[in-house]
Amino acid sequence: MGQTIAEKILASRCGQPDAKAGDMIIAKVDCAMLDDILGPRYLTEQMSRLGADIWDTDRVVVICDHYAPSATASQADIVKFTREWAAKHKLSHYYEGLGPCHQILAEEGFDIPGTLQVGTDSHTCTAGAFGCFGTGIGTTEMLSVILTGEIWLRVPESISIEWSGSLPQYVMAKDMILKNIGEIGHAGATYMSMEFGGSTITGLCMDERMCIANMAVEAGAKCGLIAADNETKRYLEDIGFGERYSPISADKDALYTAYYKCDASILSPQVACPHDVDNVFAVDEIDDTPVHRVYIGSCTCGRMSDLEIAAKN
Repeated sequence: MGQTIAEKILASRCGQPDAKAGDMIIAKVDCAMLDDILGPRYLTEQMSRLGADIWDTDRVVVICDHYAPSATASQADIVKFTREWAAKHKLSHYYEGLGPCHQILAEEGFDIPGTLQVGTDSHTCTAGAFGCFGTGIGTTEMLSVILTGEIWLRVPESISIEWSGSLPQYVMAKDMILKNIGEIGHAGATYMSMEFGGSTITGLCMDERMCIANMAVEAGAKCGLIAADNETKRYLEDIGFGERYSPISADKDALYTAYYKCDASILSPQVACPHDVDNVFAVDEIDDTPVHRVYIGSCTCGRMSDLEIAAKN
């Protein structure tokens, strides 16, 4: 039996020829990301008690994004503590006020196909757009990761989601993932890998792929993965990391828990209505509710391509 993308990545990270869904493994981490909310300020005391230090200062990334720029004095104190902590431990990679952590990880070359990335933010699954197994973890687990460089994982089952056809005008990647979440449910993919493929996915730029992978966790998924291909290679080359590209895709005979086939050509704009992310309807099914304010700037969207579309309309 062949392997899914998740199984292939985790097999390589635990040094085994294969890894099957349900296996318990100890995997080597390629990148550990700590943010300002759930990062260093919760680790200092335990690190001191253990008398231990960071296993690899090149592989631990600290990003202040939620509280930078700071809106309050307490937030400014947290950013100051985080900045000084990174300097104290001589970390090679510290970023502050440059945007969402997931975007920074992508633009700075940490989202590499076939690697394992963990972060103290649930949307670390954004890295899956590059064929990188990205997943969010808590601070207690992150303590172990930054001291040992390893993490225990249960190899997840995988759901295959195949999109075909061309998207109509003004229908975007966000509509695709909302449609999937509406069908699967907010807990329907709990601890699974949502693997996205098909001609529509292949035709998406990296901005749109990141939007889809980012929201996998909203269905409860451990990660959301897209096969690394020529578009992935082009992006990595453009940011100076083309040499780290290697294609990765599932085997044709890989085993999936569920299969979804979706037609992009008939998809209309989707709306997640209060108060659940899976309470999804097509826009023409929604009552004419006046809109007073629109926010474009989340880690799901809010990229330059989204702002360009908004500016034109």
